[in-house]
Amino acid sequence: MGRLRRELSLSWSAVRGYPLISLLFALLFLAALVMGVLVGGLQQFAVVAVVAALGSWAVLRLRVARGRHGASRAGRRRAALITVAAVGVLTLALAQLVPYGRAHSNPPVTGEPEWATPETRELMEQACFQCHSNLVEYPWYSDIAPMSWAVQSHINGGRSEVNYSEFATDPGNADETIEVLQDGSMPPAYFTRFGRNPEAILSDAELKQLIAGLQATPGLAGEDEGEYGADED
Repeated sequence: MGRLRRELSLSWSAVRGYPLISLLFALLFLAALVMGVLVGGLQQFAVVAVVAALGSWAVLRLRVARGRHGASRAGRRRAALITVAAVGVLTLALAQLVPYGRAHSNPPVTGEPEWATPETRELMEQACFQCHSNLVEYPWYSDIAPMSWAVQSHINGGRSEVNYSEFATDPGNADETIEVLQDGSMPPAYFTRFGRNPEAILSDAELKQLIAGLQATPGLAGEDEGEYGADED
């Protein structure tokens, strides 16, 4: 308990000694989490944010523990800002050393569905192939962590649900394709935020055409009732 009280006391002293920097910590941490939610990479952004925040806080707490208060207030703030910036840059630099998400693998295509029309495949390629195929075109930011981690995680998750490039050997949840398109859950909202992947946003006419084509594609009909082209008795 004595050690815990000492740590809490030092942390509180760091807050009092560097109030603006402490506020900056909180704001940057929240900003990283919000960005993670918006781009669909919450876990990946949270890891980097936590490491950077804890690293910066540890350095500042150490400064307080050693009683480095001889400099002027402006000097201490400048040193604290440099500390935060340095730890942040170092954290991002170390994140780039993590190999996950850099392979940009596209396994062989083993067999797609027998698409009803060429247009059906083209629309599926626009809306779904970036996460549900072996024909992924990796964006430039997929080389930069933690975005590279988020992109690879989405692709791995998408392929595990349904991979249209391996439909012949493993159709997965392909029979739910029409349902998720109709209810708007695919493509997910974060996939097109900030102007990313604009081709995946289909017009009502394109969506109706796509669903009609999927209803005529073996293995993809699934739940075919809905607003767009459902057969009615």
